[in-house]
Amino acid sequence: MPATRFDPYPRARLFDGPTPIQRLHRLEAALEPVLRGAKLFVKRDDLGGIGGGGSKLRKLEFLLGDALAQGAEVLVGVGPLQSNSARLAAAAAARLGLACELGLWPLEGQAGETLVSGNVLLGRLFGARVQTLPDASAAPGFIAAAAQGRRSYPLPPGASSPLSALGYADCALEIADQEHALGLRFDRVVIANGSSASQAGLVAGFALLGRRRLVQGFSVLADAPVAEANTLALARACHALLRGEDEITAVDIRIDDACRGPGYGRTTPESLDALHLLARHEGLLLDPVYSAKAFAGLLAHLHEGEGTRPRNENLLFVMTGGTPALFGYQSALGT
Repeated sequence: MPATRFDPYPRARLFDGPTPIQRLHRLEAALEPVLRGAKLFVKRDDLGGIGGGGSKLRKLEFLLGDALAQGAEVLVGVGPLQSNSARLAAAAAARLGLACELGLWPLEGQAGETLVSGNVLLGRLFGARVQTLPDASAAPGFIAAAAQGRRSYPLPPGASSPLSALGYADCALEIADQEHALGLRFDRVVIANGSSASQAGLVAGFALLGRRRLVQGFSVLADAPVAEANTLALARACHALLRGEDEITAVDIRIDDACRGPGYGRTTPESLDALHLLARHEGLLLDPVYSAKAFAGLLAHLHEGEGTRPRNENLLFVMTGGTPALFGYQSALGT
């Protein structure tokens, strides 16, 4: 697929890629009774050139390319206190010489170290001015006031928009190139779904390659009908930006919301088990908000499909990063 499909859209290079794909040999051995010959791989989008890495960098490349093209002087972002996109926006602003204003609010039950550690600490370290907001309703007023006469570029929530989804459409093409190099083909690509653009971009990118219903999302934010509608809209818009031909339809969007638990940013026993499982078998870190819940969803699917799932599948889990948030969840992790 010609790279020129992306050329009309300015891009600020922030992401060191392609990110590696690694096989989880020890975890496969531990799960052998339920795998039916499946092979487990991870795509290490938790790695990256700046800011501690993570999937948001792929999306910020296109958003900040647009910001620079518009002559922006300050990035303005809002979100929950342990926002990965806020942390990486601050890092990207530092790399590109932009000011960064962040308005962040606590989630239910967050207190103590959670209010100042992890992503919050790193955002300030990267030079962002961080203001704690009482709740999400204060975000519009903060965005309006943050520019202070400078040319501002407000980031969409979660850095998610049709434009930013291009980052994960490009990732789909990257995965296809890596499949060729590895001599295999993935039967399922699994990713956490929060603000939906990462899954939407993958869906759009694989659609360009004629591969439908390949991406399985696990919602960590909205219930399945809302997440499906958001993902479909973003995937269609991203696909249109890339001049895709066959329309993306609702049947192309696969989302399971059973791993959400009591709400966004709140851990579940299953997500904590998944986090410990991967850490202790492979030395890899999931984050408590996104990837731990998605990996828990993948494990649940493996157990639920035992005896009925096709044999010898190749399963790819996209590790989206966010590990600095672990330091805001020490009590939940029991450490």
